[in-house]
Amino acid sequence: MECEDVQTKLKEIEELLQTLGKQHPKEISAFSRFLREVAETKALTTREKELIALALGIAAGCEWCIYLHTQKAMEAGAKKEELIEAGLVAVLMAGGPALMHLIPLMKAIEAFEKEHEEE
Repeated sequence: MECEDVQTKLKEIEELLQTLGKQHPKEISAFSRFLREVAETKALTTREKELIALALGIAAGCEWCIYLHTQKAMEAGAKKEELIEAGLVAVLMAGGPALMHLIPLMKAIEAFEKEHEEE
């Protein structure tokens, strides 16, 4: 069930971007260009950027961000311990409410670990 929750959230992101891409193509195109530019490896690796994005998603309380950036960080080579440590940094900076957003982080880690085991 938890894996389904994670996949549902990721699908919602995709659907939102498709819908907005049709309704507001200029804005979504501009955001996509900005995203690609920021995501490009420069001083920080993709893994490091995804861990930062994960921590910010936790601090902001965005479950969709948590699922997406956990997935992307793991794809970039982040280990479970690094993901949890990034989450704890978010808790340090954002307090108790961020601690509760470690719940979706743990669900995401479990879901993506299962995916990697099945491959």
